This record gives sequence, C-alpha cells and structure tokens, in this order.
Amino acid sequence: MEELTPREIVKELDKYIIGQDAAKRSVAIALRNRWRRKRVEESIRDEIMPANIIMIGPTGVGKTEVARRLAKLAQAPFVKVEASKFTEIGYVGRDVDSMVRDLVDIAIAMEKERSFSEVEGRARASALSRLLDILLPAARGENDENSEEAAERHRRTREKLAAKLESGALDAREVTIEVEDRHRPLIEVFSNAGLEEMGLKLPDGFENMMPKRKKGRTVTVAEAAKILTHQEKERLVDMDKVVSRALRAAEETGIIFIDEIDKIASRGSVHGPDVSREGVQRDILPIVEGTSVTTKYGIVKTDHMLFIAAGAFHMTKPTDLIPELQGRFPIRVEFKALTAHDFERILLEPENALIKQYTAIMRTEGCEVVFEREAVREIARMAFLVNQKMENIGARRLHTVLTILLEDYLFDLPNEKLASVSITPAMVQEKLESIIRDEDLAKYIL
Repeated sequence: MEELTPREIVKELDKYIIGQDAAKRSVAIALRNRWRRKRVEESIRDEIMPANIIMIGPTGVGKTEVARRLAKLAQAPFVKVEASKFTEIGYVGRDVDSMVRDLVDIAIAMEKERSFSEVEGRARASALSRLLDILLPAARGENDENSEEAAERHRRTREKLAAKLESGALDAREVTIEVEDRHRPLIEVFSNAGLEEMGLKLPDGFENMMPKRKKGRTVTVAEAAKILTHQEKERLVDMDKVVSRALRAAEETGIIFIDEIDKIASRGSVHGPDVSREGVQRDILPIVEGTSVTTKYGIVKTDHMLFIAAGAFHMTKPTDLIPELQGRFPIRVEFKALTAHDFERILLEPENALIKQYTAIMRTEGCEVVFEREAVREIARMAFLVNQKMENIGARRLHTVLTILLEDYLFDLPNEKLASVSITPAMVQEKLESIIRDEDLAKYIL
C-alpha cells in the first residue's frame, strides 16, 4: 500500500475504467488517507474518521467497478450490498447489520486464503507423505535378521513411489481416504448464520464439541492429494489468529459499497412506502456513523470502515436522503454519462476490454477474429444510439451489441472454414442497422 500514491491508484484504475477522472481522484485520496491514518500519532488516530463517498450517476458508467477495483488494489475486504434489499426493523427482509456480517465473512475467507498460501509447501509435503502411507503401508515388524533388509526394501520402494507421485504418473490410480462427513442435519438446521439474523448466537466452539464422523471416500490420487493438502492446511493454520487478523482488517480497511441508495430516498412524503424507506435510512445511519455489530466471530466496530454509496438518482436527489445520512457521506462525486467516443475506448483500452475478451473466447475454437478500427467505432456508435433511443444502460449495452454481432460465428464454431474472421464496418451496419431501425424488435433484442 505504501507505493500506492493517489496518482498510482488513479493510474491503476485507468487500466480498467475509462473516464470519470473526478471520481477516481476522490476514491484515490480516500484510500490513501486510510494508509496515512495508520501512521499518525496514536493519540489522534482514533479521532480520524473515513471520508465516506456518495457516487451519483446513471447505470453502467463504472460506479461499482471503481469501488471493486479500489478494494482489490488495497487488498481490503469488500462487500457490495443493495440498499433496496433492506427493510425497516419489524418488516420482512434483510437486517442492515447483515452487511457487516457479510464483510466479516469475506475478511475471514481472505485471511484464511492468505494463511493457507503461507503453509502451502509444508501442507503439500505432509499430504504426499500421508498419501505414500496409503499407497504403501508400513511393513509389519519382524524379529529376525531379515527385518533390516525388509525395512531397506520398503524405503527404496517408497522413494520410487514418491518420484512417480511427484511426476504425476500415479494421478489416475484410485485410493480410499478418510474425509469428514459433513452431512449433519442438526447443525444445518441450527446454523450460526440463521441464528444471527434472529439476534442469537451459538456458544463459541459449539460445533467443535459435536463428534466429527469420518467416512471412506474413493478418489483418484490427484484428487486425494488436493483433499489431503487442504486437510493439512486446516491443521497447520491457527484459526484463532486468522479470525483475529480478519476482524482487524474488516474494522480498519473494510469497504462496504451500498448500491441503489437512491431507491430508499424519500420524495418529500411521509405516507405509504416512503415511511419504510426513511426507516431503512435510519437503520443504516448508526452503521455508517460507527457502531458495534455482533457476528459469530465476535463484536465488530464499524467506526473506521469506508462506506461508498451509489445511485442513479433519476427520480430523487441526494438531498432527499435524511440530513443525518447525507452528513455521513461528505464527498459527493458525479459520474458523467458515457459518449460514443467513451464506448470506443472501453472496447479497446482496458486490460479486460470486451474486444480482447471475445477475441480470446473465439481463439479457443481455432478462430482468429480481427476488428477493424472503423468497425469498432461503428459498434460504439450503434451502442450509443440504442442507449439514446431506449433505456440508457451505459457500457452494459456493449455486451448486447457484441453478442448480437458475433452470434452466428459463436454458434457455428468450431468450423474449419472460420479459421480467420475480419469484422468490418459494413458487417456491423448490416447486422445491427435493421434491429436498431425496428424499435419494437429492439425492445426485446437490444
């Protein structure tokens, strides 16, 4: 994180998101400030609160992608939730505390994966040793002079087997290994996750108190190596340390992305569904302000989590949110609608550009597809035109246009006659012009 200055963060975001420079600057500063906070004097560190961000702009312009890439850069726990899925306390729906629990679960999974990678070598060595024991059980002890000779013979055989095991020569052979029987209906019915939603919690270590049943499972040697390696990782990793580090990561670096926040904004009325919308806002408020949430791993504080909210705000305005919630999102970033030129750049420039994706997909079937630059420009123009005539869904429209354009090729592959395909402007116009012209048909296809 130290080398990720705001300029470097923006440079990394530029690899995947076209335009939206103001938004990138804001989130880059917010991310860097988290690193800066960790290095200030401890006496003032707890007083520095994250500057939460609210993103305003139409769908498909990169709001979610900016937040997701930001979390990936920081290697921080990240969860995306939709505000419209939550309901006021007392109504049927998700409890707002569940967003924090989801973040903690992701933090645990990330930290567990990181810890597993640290013991990968030791775990694999132990797993292969166990696998050799299964393939070549230890010889029974003998009390005569042949015992030493038998032990030496066993050692040489084991070394040969180990070499074959490493080379993959035994991968297809079947062995029977012991695995934990996970079919335990009692635990499934009374799961921690379900009880959490009801505000209850099983005692710590309750599941570990239940007897673990083993069962034999016949698998290939290759599959057995994976299963046994995972078992060894579980044995080598201290889960108490994993949980401790994960909770700290969730509290200090966690990012919660609240999408569709405009859907819970009230439009000046206090009747009907607007009452419930305002109730959801008031339930979310303490989470954003900073509170303690009970999870199955312990108490988690939300004071220093970064909250990024986003919404199109077509029917409402950010000022329609309750004032207290508005005040908790001091940084407002407006995303601009994408132009035809932006679409062209989106098709070509990002590292995960759609043109690159479709080229790679078709190459798997032995077909090299080449998009002429003018054809790409025409695809971008068509996508922009459809967005203008119908619902504006932003860059997502490019997926639809490209799928329609390449549909026949994708259906016919593999085909020796399609070893090379060149996409021309004329081809784009011929395939898409009639669909765009027929507005009734376009409603269903594009």
